[in-house]
Amino acid sequence: MKTLNRRIFLSGTAAAGGALAVGGATAAPAHAAQTQQPTAATAPQTVVGPKDRRYADLRRGTNQRWVGSPDEIRLATTTDEVVKAVQDAVDSGRRLAVRSGGHCYEDFTTHEDIAIVLDLSQMADVSYDAERRAFAVQPGVPLGRVYERLYKGWGVYLPAGNCPSVAAGGHIQGGGYGSMSRRDGLAVDHLYGVEIVVVGADKKARVVTATREADDPNRELWWAHTGAGGGNFGVVTRYWLRSPGATGTDPAHQLPAPPREVWLSEVAWPWQEMNETRFARLMWNHGDWHARNSAPGSPYTALFSQLKPFHKSGGAVVLDSLIDAGAPGAERMLQRYIDAVSAGVGIKPQVRQYRRMPWLHATQWPGFTGPDPTVRFKGKSVYAKRNYTDAQIAAAYRHLTRDDFSNPSALLMIASYGGAVNKVAPHATAVPQRDSVLKYQVVSLWNDAADDAANIGWVRECYRDMFASTGGVPVPNDTNDGCFINYADVDLGDPRWNTSDVPWHDLYYKDGYRRLQKAKAAWDPTGFFRHAQSIRPA
Repeated sequence: MKTLNRRIFLSGTAAAGGALAVGGATAAPAHAAQTQQPTAATAPQTVVGPKDRRYADLRRGTNQRWVGSPDEIRLATTTDEVVKAVQDAVDSGRRLAVRSGGHCYEDFTTHEDIAIVLDLSQMADVSYDAERRAFAVQPGVPLGRVYERLYKGWGVYLPAGNCPSVAAGGHIQGGGYGSMSRRDGLAVDHLYGVEIVVVGADKKARVVTATREADDPNRELWWAHTGAGGGNFGVVTRYWLRSPGATGTDPAHQLPAPPREVWLSEVAWPWQEMNETRFARLMWNHGDWHARNSAPGSPYTALFSQLKPFHKSGGAVVLDSLIDAGAPGAERMLQRYIDAVSAGVGIKPQVRQYRRMPWLHATQWPGFTGPDPTVRFKGKSVYAKRNYTDAQIAAAYRHLTRDDFSNPSALLMIASYGGAVNKVAPHATAVPQRDSVLKYQVVSLWNDAADDAANIGWVRECYRDMFASTGGVPVPNDTNDGCFINYADVDLGDPRWNTSDVPWHDLYYKDGYRRLQKAKAAWDPTGFFRHAQSIRPA
């Protein structure tokens, strides 16, 4: 099997909180009415068809497993252009999909039935809306640019994902998380409002604004965008961000400030010194530490890490960590964490990196950033409330050490979770998983289509066996709490891989799905916006 360049993955793989490719923002007036009709666009919208030299690039996103064949790709730059594209699709009876950054795990924007792809990548502005006392972020802006603009302009940030190339569009509305979420919560915990293009029962596209204000008649539409993922209700053309409880008119007080500096660490345990007993101890230590140190009031909310047990062909089990250097005793806490994970394993971890960096520079650190956009990948997600079970550890070891499969870029990618995330009530947002301490993926990344079956099979089999006691999926119980919509996985709806009685939508949304269905019926009554795992109307 041909494999990826090992250098890319020794430090990191797919981003924490990577997003679906849907969402949005606009260059329209900063303070929109509750609903508004579009005005005529002042210039022709860019339309790319199959004969255009750009088509080969624009027909796909970052997951090279998926290549679409739409009639056209529309590159919108304003809300008016979004309205026009949506209305044209409705009038012509053609299926439309929306893409912002293109980091979709499945074929939601490349399916063979899709005739029009609405590309929002050119809607990439970040500004401050003084009237709303909130930051306006358009859907196509990459997270790296969001961090840079917010920090350089106002000294604030959004606690969102670690991959700088993921766009805000799908990431935010899926409930994006990242390296500072244990300290400051999820991205959606700071979502004040959305501007969104919807299609009514009259089959007319219009612009609606929805906020978290208690008296906003469209508040349920805001709530639906706090974790339901993209492609469900319409096209978000702007996000407004302001932390709950923020006061005054100073922009510097409307979102949290990031750390000034962080400590970065990477250590590794070589597979050549590993055996099943040592691996089990390492995993148990890691899970136990998170179970004990992930309460909202823990000083360790300043720390985030990813444990990455690569397949043995990758050479090592890697632990990448970050801690706010301004936290009291930060260096000491970081070392204690590494010592706790390594305790009793019998292998001294190799120190690959240890350095102090300014926060903004650290957002580009490859220890957490995403994969090379020329690769193919498949991932399956887990929310974990407790330590791993013995059966889960044994299944993981068995698949990570298989001799009939070899890919140094196949792994478990296990992220720290909890902390401030768990301060929010389960029904306050559409993200119901508010008592987990770990969030992880079984994932593989590879180059060649000829290797699809082997890699997809490895991911499916490892995941199935880790959750064999609950039908091959992490059914919510005392240990697990379902799956993450931004790591979309159509296998959850396939009875070959989900033999539990729990449907895919309850694994993502739990009992919040019924509320989302009502929002779907109210705001997309014709079911115009849809994909394989979109919300179904009640």
